[in-house]
Amino acid sequence: MKNWIITHLTKLRYMTGIVSIALMVISISFICLRGFNWGLDFTGGVVSEIQMNSQITSSEIEPLMDAGFKQDVMAIAADEPGRWILRYAVPPKGVTYPDIIQVLEPLHAQVQVLNTSIVGPQVGAEMASQGGLALLVTMLCILGYLSYRFEWRLAAGALLALMHDVILAVGFFAMTQMEFNLTVLAAILAILGYSLNDSIVIADRIRELLIAKPKQDIEATNNEAIIATFSRTMVTSGTTLMTISSLWLLGGASLQGFSIAMFIGVLTGTWSSISVGTLLPEFLGLKPEHYLPKPESQDP
Repeated sequence: MKNWIITHLTKLRYMTGIVSIALMVISISFICLRGFNWGLDFTGGVVSEIQMNSQITSSEIEPLMDAGFKQDVMAIAADEPGRWILRYAVPPKGVTYPDIIQVLEPLHAQVQVLNTSIVGPQVGAEMASQGGLALLVTMLCILGYLSYRFEWRLAAGALLALMHDVILAVGFFAMTQMEFNLTVLAAILAILGYSLNDSIVIADRIRELLIAKPKQDIEATNNEAIIATFSRTMVTSGTTLMTISSLWLLGGASLQGFSIAMFIGVLTGTWSSISVGTLLPEFLGLKPEHYLPKPESQDP
């Protein structure tokens, strides 16, 4: 039975690897062709503070504002009951937005506009470039650490799995044109840590098996490592997905982007650590000899 599972698991890993490559190509295509729908955190915009009946909810405010302003308007609850903060883009030249009180008139809630101001982007061009450079340095440091700990072939597999998860997550936002804001960026950074942790667990098990069973084929070694860590991976991913789902359902619109990005990241992280993270070392020629102690040279 175990041999049957190991044989078919190899075929499954090859199939999922092909699917992962196809999804990465599609995601990169969407990123290059459509780009991102940057949120106000990156572009700046208008912030209006209103006071109205405390029984009104954001699900009642946002559809009316979206229709009146012809864009996605975010309604954020303030500290006081009935007070809301509306965030929307700066109107283009020659365009005038309708009056907020008239737009929300169907609610019959006696709307009062307290103040309206234009805010600049929280993430400027300089900060964005510095963040990109920091991310590149981080990836290089991760590659250096993994190469030192596991040997460069296993390190390359873990790094490719890491890139796979991030590309699929940001590719989803490029494809759907959902707002890409600071909360989504925070989720992408969290995905880096989660995916890396999952890949390291499997890579560590592969290294142990290469030392313990040096005569075993690398395909069988990888499959055995996956089977040995499968229950741990499923429990960890399952509990994490339950928490993210609760946050998605109960966190409101302000946390929707964060929850969706994390949900995609956890799914792809579990997928890639099993398929991508183990396939690349096989193609790069990973062998038990890379972890066995080298024989000491004898003096004549």
